[in-house]
Amino acid sequence: MRAPKLPGPALPLLILVLLLPPPGSAGGPAPFDPTWESLDARQLPAWFDKAKFGIFIHWGVFSVPSFGSEWFWWYWQKEKIPAYVDFMKNNYPPDFTYEDFGPLFTAKFFDANQWADILQASGAKYVVLTSKHHEGFTLWGSEYSWNWNAVDVGPKRDIIKELAVAVRNRTDLRFGLYYSLFEWFHPLFLEDESSLFQKRQYPVSKMLPELYELVNKYQPEVLWADGDGGAPDTYWKSLDFLAWLYNESPVRDTVVTNDRWGAGSICKHGGYYTCSDRYNPGHLLPHKWENCMTIDKFSWGYRRNAGIADYLTIEELVKQLVQTVSCGGNLLMNIGPTQDGTISAIFKERLKQMGIWLKVNGEAIYETYAWRSQNDTVTPDVWYTSKPKDKLVYAMFLKWPISGQLFLAQPKATLGATKVKLLGHGQPLHWTPLKENGIKPQWGFPGGSAVKNPPEMHGT
Repeated sequence: MRAPKLPGPALPLLILVLLLPPPGSAGGPAPFDPTWESLDARQLPAWFDKAKFGIFIHWGVFSVPSFGSEWFWWYWQKEKIPAYVDFMKNNYPPDFTYEDFGPLFTAKFFDANQWADILQASGAKYVVLTSKHHEGFTLWGSEYSWNWNAVDVGPKRDIIKELAVAVRNRTDLRFGLYYSLFEWFHPLFLEDESSLFQKRQYPVSKMLPELYELVNKYQPEVLWADGDGGAPDTYWKSLDFLAWLYNESPVRDTVVTNDRWGAGSICKHGGYYTCSDRYNPGHLLPHKWENCMTIDKFSWGYRRNAGIADYLTIEELVKQLVQTVSCGGNLLMNIGPTQDGTISAIFKERLKQMGIWLKVNGEAIYETYAWRSQNDTVTPDVWYTSKPKDKLVYAMFLKWPISGQLFLAQPKATLGATKVKLLGHGQPLHWTPLKENGIKPQWGFPGGSAVKNPPEMHGT
């Protein structure tokens, strides 16, 4: 590792930097061992908890049939679900294979700069792109996925590189990658599986080389593992890889990882927990977690057969964000582009709407902490966040009370000391204390509020 260039004649400091070995170098022991006890003790890089909101992008060959879900190949060929079998019979020749969809994944209208601008406008602070889903098709020219990648087939472009460059040049988002450990129909994985994972051909020759290639080449700051295929972490050699990632990789200081590194690790081991798809417990967890969910209620990939009622409204999405952040989590909200690289109008609208909401109310989301109460005990759909150093508490209410009066039972306010403001309004609001604890802000219109006191109370 080269010592960083320092401005001016700071020679003593430069010498000090040269004397301190980087983590994982030969000058000292690596701080993390390939054990869960050691890896789980790594402190999560602070940027992730501050970010609160990211965008997931599911894009691949499954975007070509764009029917049912991104699990199209599995449902059609393995489970032979009638709706998928009939779809192929009615729309494609009888000898058409899933591999034949590859050249049709054109990405013709994929504009990485346009995507980056859409992501920036959403108010998200990080993005996670599917580098490879369970189908095995890689969105970069992987040396280990010959003729089944976006450089050899279809787009003939390095999708990951283009988006990484655009995001880093045009936005303030962190760039991340999803990677499926297993592949449904890879012959080496199927052979390993048939041996009850006593054989380890697939991870050694395919999965691990690709992961090292991804990290070294694109330096993702989120590495979102998925798809353990029922195999334990010992089969995947996940612990060795994570020790390298945290000790020696080019993103060792900033990378965050999730909890899907082998059967049994989910919600138990890893940088942050996902627990399950669309996980939203509604209460505070002791470990950092993420709610990965979809705007389309039924699919992660684009579906041409989706109806308007299949998409969550902006009100429903804001509720997901507010509940998640109040309980200490991050929201990773998914979109699915079309096979030609278009982000459909419904996804663009939802992303823009979220960005507009966050422009006014982002103060109650970004860089906040869970408060002593996650939600109000008197008024439903009121959720709290806080900034303890600033003595701020935010009350986010999702419904305007039918009575026209908002009662907040949780804040302990003091007359003459506690101030109440409505985000986006600017002027302090009058408030009256409730009989025991709590306050009743006085205003003539709906919104949210924030309290400064000890705590200044803000609302949105």
